[in-house]
Amino acid sequence: MQQQETGNSALGAWHGMALSLIFSAAMSAPSSATAQAQWARVAYEGASFTVTGSQQVRYGNNGSWVYKTVSGTQRCSNEVFGRDPLVGVGKVCEVNRASPGTPPPAPNPHAGHGPTINDALIPTGSAGIAEDRLYPTSERPAASDVGAFRTVCEFSHMAYDDPLVYPGQPGRSHLHVFFGNTGVNAHSTADSIAYSGNSTCRGGTVNRSAYWVPAMIDTREGRPLKPMDSNFYYKSGYYGVPPRNINAIPQGLRMIAGNAQNDGPQGPHRYKCVGDGVDPMYSQSIPNCPAGSELWLEIDFPQCWDGRNLDSADHKSHVAYANGSCPATHPVALPVITFNIRYMVTEAGAPLRWRLSSDMYDPSKPGGYSAHADWWNGWKPDIMDTWIRHCVQPGLDCHSHLLGDGRMM
Repeated sequence: MQQQETGNSALGAWHGMALSLIFSAAMSAPSSATAQAQWARVAYEGASFTVTGSQQVRYGNNGSWVYKTVSGTQRCSNEVFGRDPLVGVGKVCEVNRASPGTPPPAPNPHAGHGPTINDALIPTGSAGIAEDRLYPTSERPAASDVGAFRTVCEFSHMAYDDPLVYPGQPGRSHLHVFFGNTGVNAHSTADSIAYSGNSTCRGGTVNRSAYWVPAMIDTREGRPLKPMDSNFYYKSGYYGVPPRNINAIPQGLRMIAGNAQNDGPQGPHRYKCVGDGVDPMYSQSIPNCPAGSELWLEIDFPQCWDGRNLDSADHKSHVAYANGSCPATHPVALPVITFNIRYMVTEAGAPLRWRLSSDMYDPSKPGGYSAHADWWNGWKPDIMDTWIRHCVQPGLDCHSHLLGDGRMM
């Protein structure tokens, strides 16, 4: 897959411009002109960002900053800014929107990637939660035909990164939208996902998993659309696999569902319109949902694991879809993970202009065929074991907040 760590709506030229990095200015307080500064966040620590021309950027938090003038694409990190201005505290990068900048080149689409994207219109995501958040509850799971644990996550950030497909190569992929772990970027590892980053998901850092999909683009102005809070399911009782056979997901497991090269109606994804009086029919291309309704993109992951490999060369071969049971080659049954990515339709006919950032096929075809999703496990093992034992294995419905043991997220 691809997904990202670029910056903010305040920044950015059109992605793919060949801008060299230029560093100047000081590690101390900026000049008096900064008194009129208008600071706008462009990245969290470890993420990448892109500026138009040359811009003043500060790195730090809580009044402790390092200042530099940069151009092009850069990482928000101690290495780039020369020192750690606030040891032990999560930091951000902010651009001075009032600082003079050199003119950017004329806008150009990102070479080789789907619809033209205006990076200046990339929306700002959630800063996430920096702690575990669990609470006691007397509510208990409901009886159900299937086992179900769900969680809700806010949009974290967008970036031209994909730590699975293009590890260590920031800016290489098409634009992704990330949920969950706020620190995910091209340099992410199993350890960085498990032990660092805030979380935009319910429960905070009990779930540092990374969820990402291609960004949805309104082609009228190249605007990446900001998704609504989205739902992520972990279920059992489907495809002939009994709930009691479900196992906990191994730490560090990652995988991809779908194919970014698809240019026709195939694959494990589907779209639907959700709202009062709307057509509930599924489609594999983006439907023209009416104004006031929601467009949902749903993607199912394989649930059968080979029991040995946490990843594979194509990020798919170590897992398989069940068909009546898990195949002998992939005998370990896991929960069925489903992404439910939600977009609000605010204008009649708007979805007719929408395409995925990975839709690199003939634009005369409907948008959305290239839908795919990436997932990287970052759950705290004891918390995952809890909802596996109390929700998924016994076939109970824990809704989107219960752990099933008298606690909720």
